[in-house]
Amino acid sequence: DIYAPVTGEIVKVNQKVIESPEIIHEDPYGKGWIVVIEMSDPSELDNLMTAEEYEEFTRELE
Repeated sequence: DIYAPVTGEIVKVNQKVIESPEIIHEDPYGKGWIVVIEMSDPSELDNLMTAEEYEEFTRELE
């Protein structure tokens, strides 16, 4: 199971991160992708933070 902030169907899995999970940390916005999801409701993206917003949010938690 994958827990994600959107609903949909997994249509592609990155086998390279299964074999070498460190890729996720080394290149999260490039080669470190995990899955491709065909979303059921693209409007769910409207409720998500940008990377910058999330970084600020986590700073405020410290």
